Amino acid sequence: MIPLAREDHANAKFLTVAEVAAVLRVSNMTVYRLITAGQLPAVRVGKSYRLREDDVDKYLGDRYTEAG
Repeated sequence: MIPLAREDHANAKFLTVAEVAAVLRVSNMTVYRLITAGQLPAVRVGKSYRLREDDVDKYLGDRYTEAG
């Protein structure tokens, strides 16, 4: 899990693991694996995780390839 600076949270929109899984079209367990592998930064809130929407967008953008 990658720690985030306090100022990064000020205007961020946070998503649940289930919301991220729906966006990525993967299972919740895959999102948990990405978090523990350090590929997706997350914030622990109680027993659950929250992920910044910007971090999810960056993750998708970094893996985008054009066909052709």
